[in-house]
Amino acid sequence: MRHDWIFDVLTDLRSYAVQNGLRDLADQVEITLHAARRDVAAADQPKGGADALLQNDTPTPRRRH
Repeated sequence: MRHDWIFDVLTDLRSYAVQNGLRDLADQVEITLHAARRDVAAADQPKGGADALLQNDTPTPRRRH
């Protein structure tokens, strides 16, 4: 996994925030960690896997009759 370093950075930032009483920052970094896990998992899918995930979230255009 080529994106592992980002988890180390975010975990260190969250630890710093907790140790220094920066509760809002720690909470936001936790949210960011969850987003990073989802994005990295999608990026590590076989080719077309991430695109397929995005396409499933795209609403289908409605036809005019």
